[in-house]
Amino acid sequence: MMKYELAGRLVPDGMWSLVEPLLPGFAGRRQGGGTAPLDERRTFTAVVYVLSSGCAWRELPPWFGVSAATAHRRFTLWTHACLWGDLERAAVGHADELWIGDVAAAAHRRAASRPLRAAPHATT
Repeated sequence: MMKYELAGRLVPDGMWSLVEPLLPGFAGRRQGGGTAPLDERRTFTAVVYVLSSGCAWRELPPWFGVSAATAHRRFTLWTHACLWGDLERAAVGHADELWIGDVAAAAHRRAASRPLRAAPHATT
């Protein structure tokens, strides 16, 4: 049960209620095909794990149910969509403000450490 407890601590309900409305919507691929969108909370939690632990994307534990490639694509997509700054602004005055600020700061550092490619399609 430790993995589920960790996931709940990484993205508590209060934090998720601020994050969810800020996430870009799922867009199908123009050429068709692809896969159905993943559970966004699970994907966001996987990204927060990488950001807060400092581990490499390829070290993302499999129990998140999200591949490292998908987590990194979403991180890139969300960074291009300015999610981290939007999240910081939405969190002002909320109980999770400090934790969200820490996550956003880690996202900014991670994005600045390596140039991001063009925003990927949110198909996985």
